[in-house]
Amino acid sequence: MSITKKLCRLVVTSAVAAMAGIAAAQTFPSKPITIIVPFPPGGVTDPVARMVGQRMSENMRQPVLVENKPGASGIIAAEFVKKSPADGYTIFFGFTGSQSVNPSLYSKLPYDPEKDFQPVTAIINTKHILVVPAGSPARSAADLVAMAKSSPKGLNFASQGVGAGGHLLGEMLKTKTGANLAHIAYKGSAPAVTDLLAGRVDLLFDAVVTSLPFVKDGKMRALAIAAKERSALLPDVPTMAEAGFPGVDGDQWFGMFVPAGTPAAVVRRLNEEFIKAVRSPDILKSLTDRGLDVFTNTPEEFAALIREDAIRLGKVVKESGARVD
Repeated sequence: MSITKKLCRLVVTSAVAAMAGIAAAQTFPSKPITIIVPFPPGGVTDPVARMVGQRMSENMRQPVLVENKPGASGIIAAEFVKKSPADGYTIFFGFTGSQSVNPSLYSKLPYDPEKDFQPVTAIINTKHILVVPAGSPARSAADLVAMAKSSPKGLNFASQGVGAGGHLLGEMLKTKTGANLAHIAYKGSAPAVTDLLAGRVDLLFDAVVTSLPFVKDGKMRALAIAAKERSALLPDVPTMAEAGFPGVDGDQWFGMFVPAGTPAAVVRRLNEEFIKAVRSPDILKSLTDRGLDVFTNTPEEFAALIREDAIRLGKVVKESGARVD
């Protein structure tokens, strides 16, 4: 076959694929959409997915269902969506850990975050706060670091699991200060908070949305916000940088992904619909009141953020020596 004929066939094939994608977008959605949440019902992401999904159902006039597939730091849910048809009807509610941390943490990850998924848009950011039990003598982050350095046994810091936001922030603090901090991993935020409240661990970096009620009730003390800016819900609590520890910060984002190969026009439609839903005034207020920051972007911007975080957080994982095999 001549080069000219090959080029003509390539052009025709590309044109047919583009037309098929446009046709799919024009009829999309024609059946229910399912959002796969990698966590159990409750928590942070599940109610967000249900709230946003309900609004999308109203706007798109098709049911948007939520299905929970928890476990293994998002791997179970991610692998399920990876194997689903690339048509926009099965969506993965991924997060920083599943897309940017797991590649450095797991030696055998059954999916490639970049090759197997197409980012749609981020939805929310969660700020983490450094908290201690109400009975702790630490009144500031500096007090806490001094205690960790002066105590022969050091201090224990809890996390929501190996590679979770609380774990990585604790490792950042340990690396930057040289404080004697021992990591204790829990299966989620709830058991970590329970042991902190009981005084069985000394400190925890936890999402504002889960720890705020205990801070308000005086059951735990917030020492600093591990973010670039203070939280509007805790305006008197300084950032880690303001507390004297710049660089110990990092929001955890959550966002939507579809299998690689999903038509670009369908991805654009989903991007528009998710942003429209999450930025509806009532939903925006509800999420903000919970301590969540609404955060949206284009598929291209989201892909760039994932790559940047994979490099930045991969370095933290490597320095910590954490590994799941």
